[in-house]
Amino acid sequence: MSKYVSYQQAGVNIDANDEMVERIQSSLTSTYGPRVIALPGGFAGLFRLDYDEKLFKKNYKNPVLVACTDGVGSKVQLAAKARKFDTVGIDLVAMSVNDMLVLGAEPLFFLDYVALHTLEPALVAELVKGIAAGCRMADCALLGGETAEMPDTYRKGDFDLAGFAVGVVERDKTIAGTHVRPGDVILGLRSSGLHSNGYALARRICFKQARLKMTDVLDELDGTTIGEALLTPTRIYVQPIVKLLTKYRVKRVVHAMAHITGGGLVGNVPRVLPKDCNAVIRKSSWPRPKIFPFLQKTGPVEEAEMFRVFNMGIGYVLIVAADFADSIARSLQRWGEKVNRIGTVTAGSGKVVLKN
Repeated sequence: MSKYVSYQQAGVNIDANDEMVERIQSSLTSTYGPRVIALPGGFAGLFRLDYDEKLFKKNYKNPVLVACTDGVGSKVQLAAKARKFDTVGIDLVAMSVNDMLVLGAEPLFFLDYVALHTLEPALVAELVKGIAAGCRMADCALLGGETAEMPDTYRKGDFDLAGFAVGVVERDKTIAGTHVRPGDVILGLRSSGLHSNGYALARRICFKQARLKMTDVLDELDGTTIGEALLTPTRIYVQPIVKLLTKYRVKRVVHAMAHITGGGLVGNVPRVLPKDCNAVIRKSSWPRPKIFPFLQKTGPVEEAEMFRVFNMGIGYVLIVAADFADSIARSLQRWGEKVNRIGTVTAGSGKVVLKN
């Protein structure tokens, strides 16, 4: 037996890391556009803010960089249980790019961090495949990332994700909610399901109380498995919203936006309301994905708690000038979104009022 101790004996496999890097390279480059400057070495990523190449032109007058970071919470535990890793990569991108979109920012590039007990090149390749898919949906480049093999920190089979996005907005085009006023219309863009929030409660209901398995097919969910319903990826709203802001860049009729994450409508919409305005939202004005009534009934969970924890079928909110609400909704529908007029702004004290 050798008297020397190796890194692999300590739990870190350098050869597996090299294999992983080779597997993920095509996923990264699939997100590159003309603004990415490719250099050998990989110590850092380079991205041009201004560029002027043939049909691709982008020049800023007073650019402000916007940064976001987020994870996907305990949804990764379900991905590990199902051995399905690509969809949580989309979730990871969505959580950051949808956040920065609220300010009117265009996502530029994304970085990821993957931590796990044992480096499995195939697993990481699937994660990065999903992250790259999310970046393509958000029109941003996946410039790089970090993979940390930590056998002393994570249990075998466990992993975690974090994402970091950088975007840009013209300073005078930043959307901060300062123009919201009584009479504005609240539009809701439908979610694909739970997105990436409320999973501690959802897992408790499904697997501790109802004792379901990920592969159980439920009539209440139109014959899909509970695993498929819970792992449905978060919707990325970047492309239609960027188109909308470009279309109305002069009229400035989008007064505020909110990404509906942890805290639901009641926790996120007030973040963009002036202190003298309320958002009156009609709960019956949109259809809810079937996962929500299933969780509410199976729990059971009080309706107020459901609205405090989950997005309840609305993943993104716009507060817009009333005269333009219909045309904005039509544009978003034409670009692939399901849109509902879910409420109005009234005089108030900076809170959400839910009505039937």
